[in-house]
Amino acid sequence: MEPHQNTGDDRDPGLQPERTRLAWRRTTLAGTVATVLAVKAALNGGPDAPGITVAALSCALWLAFLAVAHSRIRVLAEGGEPTTLTPRHAGTAALCTVALAACAVALIL
Repeated sequence: MEPHQNTGDDRDPGLQPERTRLAWRRTTLAGTVATVLAVKAALNGGPDAPGITVAALSCALWLAFLAVAHSRIRVLAEGGEPTTLTPRHAGTAALCTVALAACAVALIL
């Protein structure tokens, strides 16, 4: 008997979009936690102008990432062949992630 070789014909096309959709949800959740912690850190010891500014910027970055993630999750949940993530959306998501990390560093220092 010949061993079964995976030729790709028996691949479930719904698994990859589902994993990608779940990854977007996990990343959104991580961004939410980071933003909540940023606001908490900014208000720790009493609010001051720089802390409030960084916290507000963190919230704005989180909302921008949330918009990109929600649109991508919606596309992936529709089923069928998902469209490719546009460079503009990918750049926005990456920029928001890096800027949110920079805000966290600013709050810690």
